[in-house]
Parts: sequence; C-alpha cells; structure tokens
Amino acid sequence: MQEIPSTHCVKINDIDLYYEKYLHSQSKNTIVLLHGFLSSSFSFRKLVPLLIKDFNLILIDLPPFGKSGKARNYRYSYESVSKTVLQLLEKMGDQNIYAAGHSMGGQIVLNMLNQRPGFIKKGILLSSSGYLPRSKKHLVLSSYLPFFHRFVKYHLGKTGVIGNLNHVVYDKAIIDEEMINGYSAPFDDPYIFRALTKMIRHREGDLDSKVLLTIDTPCLLIWGEHDRVVPPDIGKRLANDLPNSKLVILSGAGHLIPEEKPEEVFEEIQNFIQSDQSFS
Repeated sequence: MQEIPSTHCVKINDIDLYYEKYLHSQSKNTIVLLHGFLSSSFSFRKLVPLLIKDFNLILIDLPPFGKSGKARNYRYSYESVSKTVLQLLEKMGDQNIYAAGHSMGGQIVLNMLNQRPGFIKKGILLSSSGYLPRSKKHLVLSSYLPFFHRFVKYHLGKTGVIGNLNHVVYDKAIIDEEMINGYSAPFDDPYIFRALTKMIRHREGDLDSKVLLTIDTPCLLIWGEHDRVVPPDIGKRLANDLPNSKLVILSGAGHLIPEEKPEEVFEEIQNFIQSDQSFS
C-alpha cells in the first residue's frame, strides 16, 4: 500500500490532466474518485485514508478545477470531460475499475457509464447532480461577451468560500482553517474564470431519464439527509431511473458527505464493491 501518492500531469485531448495514484500491493481493484463543481481532489481527503487500506486509488482533478488545465481551446462539456477521463484510464491500463463521483463528479461517472458500457464495473454516486438542464439561452449567449469572466468571478465571490461551505455542510462545526484553505485553492489561478465561462457555454445538461434507463451498470447512491444542494428527492429519482441501483441516505449529513461522513461512506463503498449482489 502506497500511503503517499504518486502525482502526475499528462496531456489528454489537449488539456493538462492532473491526477494522484495510490497503490495497494495486494488489491486488484481500483477506485477512481471524481470531485464536484468548484472543488478538487481535496474534497476526498478524509475518505482516502480509509479507502487505501483496501483499494488502489486514482484521484483526478477535473478540468478546469484543481491542478488540471484551464485551456481556452478545450470543450468543457460533460461529454468531453468524461471522454478525457476515460482516455486517461485506458492509458493507465487498470483492470477492475470502480468510479465514484461527488455532485458534478457523479454526473461525469454517469456519462462514463453511458459512453463505455462494461468498462467500469460499478458506479458510486455521492450526492450526485441529476436532471439539471443546460444553462438558459441568455446566459449561454452572454458567455460570448469579452468580459463575461469578470461577472463569473464576481458572482462566485459574493458568498465567498465560507458562505459556500456553510451551505453544503450540515454540521458547521467541521469547517476549519484547513477546509477553508483547501476549498479556496481552485480559485488561486485567475484563468479558471475564463474556463468556467466556457463551461457555462458548453455544459449540455445532465443525462435524462431515457438515457439513465439504459445504464445497467450496478450503481450505489449515497446521499445526505439534509442535502440542500442536491436534495434526497433527486437521489430517489435517480435510483428509480437507474435499473440496477440502490440508494442509501445518511442521517446528520448535508451535501459534502465525503467530508461529513467519511467512515459511513467508506463502509457502504467497501460492502458494495465486495458484494456480487445485483440490485436489478
């Protein structure tokens, strides 16, 4: 088991993709961890020490977040980001791959399952985004304005990192200086706001029910009971549309369940991966 990760940055689809890999000497199973919107792999800091006891891990900073690229010529759609992650995983050559995504990362996982059926053995959706439409037409058109990225920066800065954290966690007592600094880090690079402008333009919206009904990969859905960002009703709807899925709702938790309930999330993931049971 490699408790200190190897860090890498490779160019895939004309974007620099940053990832960290933890190796477990006796495990043949690899879990890919994908973070949510306005976040980075930092959001899994409490879950990683638990998972590395049993699994190989790959943590990826989804572009344009974290240490991954913010290139102007990249297409920041879910389809494009999912293809980029899949190409990285193909290049790495791991065999037994399980993909876990938090919030927006869950939607990337669903796109990957849809694009490459059978490539990923099981999906794990942690408070996953679901059923969000594409940005409204006037917002997409506004993204072509030369200085629109300044509006994006202003809009995101109105509540600040502390305000955002207060919104996504149930127990505010867990918010400390390390957490604030970690979630502030993605905004240290000023180019992120130009990339987020492109994301507003390119994001095609979440997968609809017709597509979800065709995804037969076993999926575990884990939700916080008090999630105000993606309410548990979205989890229930996803569980209904995904034909081979199970929903678990954790009490005393909000949206940021990898930070709020790491032990419980770990136990659910461990049991899910080690079980051969199908939910269909």
